[in-house]
Amino acid sequence: MAKTKAVFRCTACSHEVSKWVGKCPDCGAWGTVNEVAVSAATTAPGRKAMLPSTAAAPLTQIDAKITQARSTGVSELDRVLGGGVVPGSVVLLSGEPGVGKSTLLLEVAFRWAAQRSETALYVTAEESAGQVRLRADRTGAVHDRVYLAAESDLSIVLGHVEQVRPTLLVVDSVQTMLAPEVDGVIGGVTQVRAVTAALTSLAKASGIAVLLVGHVTKDGNVAGPRTLEHLVDVVLQFEGDKNSSLRMVRGIKNRFGSADEVGCFELHEDGIACVDDPSGLFLHHRTDAVPGTAVTVAMDGKRPLVAEVQGLTVKTEIPQPRRAVSGLDYNRVAMVLAVLQSRGRVFLGKHDVYAATVGGMRLVEPTADLAIALAIASAEADIALPAGWVILGEVGLAGEVRKITGLTRRLAEAERLGFTTALVPPGSEKSKLGSMRIYEVGDLRSALRLAELRKSRAPREPVAVE
Repeated sequence: MAKTKAVFRCTACSHEVSKWVGKCPDCGAWGTVNEVAVSAATTAPGRKAMLPSTAAAPLTQIDAKITQARSTGVSELDRVLGGGVVPGSVVLLSGEPGVGKSTLLLEVAFRWAAQRSETALYVTAEESAGQVRLRADRTGAVHDRVYLAAESDLSIVLGHVEQVRPTLLVVDSVQTMLAPEVDGVIGGVTQVRAVTAALTSLAKASGIAVLLVGHVTKDGNVAGPRTLEHLVDVVLQFEGDKNSSLRMVRGIKNRFGSADEVGCFELHEDGIACVDDPSGLFLHHRTDAVPGTAVTVAMDGKRPLVAEVQGLTVKTEIPQPRRAVSGLDYNRVAMVLAVLQSRGRVFLGKHDVYAATVGGMRLVEPTADLAIALAIASAEADIALPAGWVILGEVGLAGEVRKITGLTRRLAEAERLGFTTALVPPGSEKSKLGSMRIYEVGDLRSALRLAELRKSRAPREPVAVE
């Protein structure tokens, strides 16, 4: 009989120490170090080798077709996954409660069964079978090849898989599943890791694609141990404002493709629908130009999104004027206001300033600095920027306009939507800017002069790139 020895292992990061400590020396988590028994035979050098169940094969003899992605039928989800779901892979979809995770995966199960004529098994441990059926009726996701099981016991779920033999398995959610042979409460670190490891082994052994729903903590991270994200193949973050119908699926980890893709959806009473062209959601379409508005192009992952920034200034008599921001970084807007006053000579000391985005979009990248500055300056002067302008550039503390990344893709998206003129940082490559009329502005004051001179039809100091 093999001798055993006691070691202490962190349940969050699996780091081992020789004696118990209250705080893990590797990940810094408190109260996660527990005693485990380890066989001496597993740690002794020169232990007896075991015969593998499958022999190693040359790489040239491995069939690459077995790992080709298969479309889920939801185009925006396929974009984020890198073409679709790979057989035998495990995908973790996390998000806040009520954001639409269950609705999206029920739609995936329906499309999988309807378009591929294959069986999908939807396991819910949070709702009853009747609740899921009501949602399926409301969203039109009822199909005879979509099987439903309301179970929280992992052993019973594995039995359902044996009977149904699906090619797609959806588990909602991993934090509510119970592994009976493992100690710990449902949703605890030990249980979540054991359930995920068992489902991962099932996927690799059977070739079933597994989609897991995961909860998030109050700071937006995936709930459970950090090893949970290492066990799965793909980690997706489902985001969305409850006051807006727009939802976004963002890739965090992807072993089969790019991890910086974004998929856009619109959640409504009849279910969830893909938004192939989300730029229109972030623009307030009008026929006449209005003071205090400017258009820019943001990059969300690899996807360019045209967004509108709105500014408003109101005179006030209070000693400390108000600064209100929605959809933008407050500190970034405060810096732009300081540069606008110091370098651009736009004095706002006696004005309340409001800055916001349209359509619930959130802009955090510095590329929107110049658009924010011109929108606020336009509101203060009560002069509208010319129609068809798109404004790109990061503004420094010295008032200079700095280069940005992905300029060609941003301008291509703006041109596709009908914009004809662009204000860009200096040094842009002329051969890659398309047919738009391009104005290079080296500093904030030049951009302000260009906007005012366009209004008065006077000669422009910045040079147009033909």
